[in-house]
Amino acid sequence: MEETAGYDARVIAVGNQKGGVGKTTISVHLATALAEIGCRCLIWDLDMNCGATRHFGIPADMPVLGTFEVFKGDEDPLDVVVANGDIEGIELPDRVHLIPARRNLEGIDASLASQDKYKFDNPKDILRPLIQGLRPVYDYIFLDTAPNLTTPTMAAYKAADYFLLSAFPESFAIDGLRAALEDIATVRGHGNPALRLIGIVLSAVDGRTSRLKRELMAYVQETFDRGDPYMQSYTTTITRTTYISGSQKIGKTMFQTYPTHKVTDQYRALAREVEQRLNAIEQRQPDQPGRLARLKEVANG
Repeated sequence: MEETAGYDARVIAVGNQKGGVGKTTISVHLATALAEIGCRCLIWDLDMNCGATRHFGIPADMPVLGTFEVFKGDEDPLDVVVANGDIEGIELPDRVHLIPARRNLEGIDASLASQDKYKFDNPKDILRPLIQGLRPVYDYIFLDTAPNLTTPTMAAYKAADYFLLSAFPESFAIDGLRAALEDIATVRGHGNPALRLIGIVLSAVDGRTSRLKRELMAYVQETFDRGDPYMQSYTTTITRTTYISGSQKIGKTMFQTYPTHKVTDQYRALAREVEQRLNAIEQRQPDQPGRLARLKEVANG
């Protein structure tokens, strides 16, 4: 492991109560963009569909230890972290680590229910102490969640500092955002009052979705912003491109396959916006001198 970060990690749950809206893609590419300018990033796959794990080319049925074993208490999170070179044929970006998920995560509720009830008094609080042990090691921890309130998803919401919504400009997008807001409110009232929404990222934007984009942006401004600049949607939107799915099919990110593509640059710009927003919320300067300057340099080519 490299030298630890100067500050404890920022823990960001990435979610939406609608599937197929780019949550995993945002988690993976935002982490990679931040890693490109020196941040140490961990992606924790908490979805039984194993999206982040499969994104990096690790099959969901590969016998690797991960989220299931950690939740059961059989493994320490740092002992199951996957880094570049740990699995033959799997290439993760530098400074990006992964806690993988497998299909056995589908059975986590039944497994926890069979454990000693005193060991797991409330499974939805299980991530909190685990995250605390990871905070000194990373700059960012991204919790990639399922599009429903599974135990791992609720545990992520209760352990996170921030919540980043991911959405596509499409029919029923507002329903997913509304449901996610209700979940955030529930978690704030039951165990994590400090959870803070830090905006909505719009992906898969193109000319055909311009009307839906305007409608979604209007809803976001009316519902979320309410004068709080830190809840607003981001200036950067991610353009629709088939290159993303093409990269996923070979277990790579856009940074590895198309480092100069305009969408790759959009992820760099988004990373700059996220970091600037969090620095403003926390009222602190970048913890590594020149980080923002380097991010601007990368984003500008």
